[in-house]
Amino acid sequence: MTIHLAVEDDVAVLTLEHGRGNTLDTALCRELVLKLEEAADVAKAAVLTGSGTMFSAGVDLLSVDAGGAVYVSEFLPALSDALLAVFGHPRPLVAAVNGHAIAGGMVLAAGCDHRVAAAGTGRIGVTELLVGVPFPLAATEILRCAYGTTPLPALMYSGATLTIDDAHARGLVDEVAAPEEMLGRARELAGRLGELPADAFAHTKAQLRQPYHERIAENRAADDGHVERMWRAEPALAAVKSYVDRVLKS
Repeated sequence: MTIHLAVEDDVAVLTLEHGRGNTLDTALCRELVLKLEEAADVAKAAVLTGSGTMFSAGVDLLSVDAGGAVYVSEFLPALSDALLAVFGHPRPLVAAVNGHAIAGGMVLAAGCDHRVAAAGTGRIGVTELLVGVPFPLAATEILRCAYGTTPLPALMYSGATLTIDDAHARGLVDEVAAPEEMLGRARELAGRLGELPADAFAHTKAQLRQPYHERIAENRAADDGHVERMWRAEPALAAVKSYVDRVLKS
């Protein structure tokens, strides 16, 4: 099991429990889709968080490096499906950002309806271009919905990771809480949203996100194919390997 689901007072808490960084591999992405469906069936609202001191470090580059082009072809669709399961979840979904939220981890948080971050040493940012690969369209549109287009070039081109205080000042998280209070605060907010009429909430959420869902639906097939070719290309795989050897295995 890589995702733990617990329900209390009509709020489901989904906790990523996958290695040191709660990284996103094919299995976790597929499980996340299923767990979100389960959460929608058993609770009025949900919280997404990470185990330990990491929300999520993003894509499991060790698996990409080990699996190469064949792995990329199965992983990228699963990644987009998982991100869209978060973004399209019909119930209120609050991110309890308990630590670093990097790359795909930041996108997971962005796909939620509200983001509560733990004060401390966690950092938030999108680092894909530093590794040498682009985001799939679903990830970019989720970031655009959460934050607007204007701040994205500075975030994505630089690959910078921000402190929690800087992320809060820039609107990347909605509020900051003491680490021991962060999950409780997220559950409180989720519970409050969960008391709203479910059908009306789901419809309003879908209305707010409709332009982004439409862009993804209209362009995903072509974009995913192009992104997959770039991820599978030898220079990209070599760049991933270099990053893994230099950063993750050092």
